[in-house]
Amino acid sequence: MSGQRVAFIGLGVMGYPMAGHLQKAGYQVCVYNRTTAKAEQWAAEHGGSFAPTPRAAAIGAELVFCCVGNDDDLRSVTLGEEGAFAGMASDTVFVDHTTASADVARELYVEAAGKKVAFLDAPVSGGQAGAENGVLTVMVGGDQSAFDRAQKAIDSFAKSVRLMGDSGAGQLTKMVNQICIGGLVQALAEGLHFARQAGLDQHAVIEVISKGAAQSWQMENRYKTMIDDQFDFGFAVDWMRKDLGIVLDEARNNGAKLPVTALVDQFYGDVQAMGGGRWDTSSLLKRLQK
Repeated sequence: MSGQRVAFIGLGVMGYPMAGHLQKAGYQVCVYNRTTAKAEQWAAEHGGSFAPTPRAAAIGAELVFCCVGNDDDLRSVTLGEEGAFAGMASDTVFVDHTTASADVARELYVEAAGKKVAFLDAPVSGGQAGAENGVLTVMVGGDQSAFDRAQKAIDSFAKSVRLMGDSGAGQLTKMVNQICIGGLVQALAEGLHFARQAGLDQHAVIEVISKGAAQSWQMENRYKTMIDDQFDFGFAVDWMRKDLGIVLDEARNNGAKLPVTALVDQFYGDVQAMGGGRWDTSSLLKRLQK
């Protein structure tokens, strides 16, 4: 049992179970959530404690974890008099699991260094199921020394964690992840749509082609629900559009050419216009079948 004092800021569909895994691993977890009732619920369920502000949660913690919505949310819980940085002692580590921009990661890295604390950008992949089962993939940017101090705790909710480079490298790696997912889901949606229009047994088609070069995680885990017109699983379209917006902004800055990603982003915009902002990302099929 560790007994190490840590904080966790943000108890959404990802943060709630991630903080739970830390508590289960023996860490003394104090949580903060914008909606206090959620923090109270977590503490009652997992036996940890909760605090009224990010600063209060961070006081006395050797590691502070965070998983919030976007760049602005991240700034709001780190900066200012009640932000986490204000409560952190020198030489402690802030580990941010938010999917955000590389720019905000670098900005907060500098802000943290000015307060003699470390900042790691550590976005995750694996979705809600990965968080609940403690098998997330974590891609990290920042200093090796900070990574070494945080890795054991991260391992409590991850199956894979790797330092990818300097500050911002974790977010940039997550952008690659989202680029690849967008293209895969659109291809799977088109394949299923084509099979249906051609009069094929969609289940039989996938059972055959998933044994060959077309196989992917999306195919294995989403084709059945897609065929059944069920889109309440996994990552929501609204969040994917947020992520792809970050990707396309970064591509404009670094000169990367992402024609398919830009097109898939527009397709997700169509799904939002259909009222599907909270549908999962595999709902690209529904757009084709409308």
